[in-house]
Amino acid sequence: MNAVPSETMTAIEIKTPGGPEALVPGTRPVPQPAPGEVLIEIVAAGVNRPDILQREGGYPPPKGASDIPGLEVAGSIVALGDGVTGWRIGDAVCALLAGGGYAEYAAVPALQCLPVPAGMGMVEAAAVPETFFTVWTNVFERGALMPDETFLVHGGTSGIGTTAIQLAHAFGSRVFATAGGADKCRACRELGADVAIDYRSEDFVEIVKKATDGRGVDLILDMVGGDYVARNLKCLALEGRLVQIAFLKGSKVEIDLLPLMLKRQFLTGSTLRPRSPAEKGAIASALRTRVWPLLEAGTVKPVIYKTFPLAQAADAHRLMETSTHIGKIVLTVR
Repeated sequence: MNAVPSETMTAIEIKTPGGPEALVPGTRPVPQPAPGEVLIEIVAAGVNRPDILQREGGYPPPKGASDIPGLEVAGSIVALGDGVTGWRIGDAVCALLAGGGYAEYAAVPALQCLPVPAGMGMVEAAAVPETFFTVWTNVFERGALMPDETFLVHGGTSGIGTTAIQLAHAFGSRVFATAGGADKCRACRELGADVAIDYRSEDFVEIVKKATDGRGVDLILDMVGGDYVARNLKCLALEGRLVQIAFLKGSKVEIDLLPLMLKRQFLTGSTLRPRSPAEKGAIASALRTRVWPLLEAGTVKPVIYKTFPLAQAADAHRLMETSTHIGKIVLTVR
């Protein structure tokens, strides 16, 4: 292992679970990269909805992961753990973390790193890993979305939503998206959605049915849960797939299994954070092959709504909780 450049660093700590005020800058030792890990000097870190759940005490980090919030970063490699190959000190990377992103340094398995796409800045790169890993594994691997199929994503202007719309459109699918209000629906269409549905004033089940001549969509990516689950199944096509990745409206639901059986539908779900470095590395490899060329060509790109200095992480969370943003919120570290 190479020498660590500093002994201590600034990091955002959660002293006691609670509101945004629970995020407090503190001093931590710089992590030591274990075998197979790299140490990243962080330039920017993405803010994601799971960070809020962790801050509130509802989403603890996996065993062995840092208790510092933050699931994605971009920066430069400054030290290599034993056994690391394919990376050199000074390489500009973005990475998916199980925790530890709201800090000046983070140790991360080398398998979970990807090169910063050519032509992309660190702020944009920091907004890529969490959403692109999530969308790729759930929409294209687990959900098996194919060109010419129809796809519905809820929360179309969230980080996940803006990514899913762009990728599904780029790979040739017809895209439906829900969002709150005319401005957000307009943003969804600008990103590639063929149909944008204002959930505040429109029934997405009725609109999907009408727009598909009663057939329904082939795949739905849902982060809402609650009463959306039964409604999602109503607008799924024969052999349609529903992939559940969060449940903002609750995890306990009641559904009628008969329509699901008659239409041979699939209901599945997944989480990303607890997966092994090998599993995440496989997703990273697929992204590098299939998605990185699109990022480098500018065909798809992360949508950055606003940045905050690291010390103002609480303000970044307050903004995210308003749900007024379109795209990603990013913390700048350097």
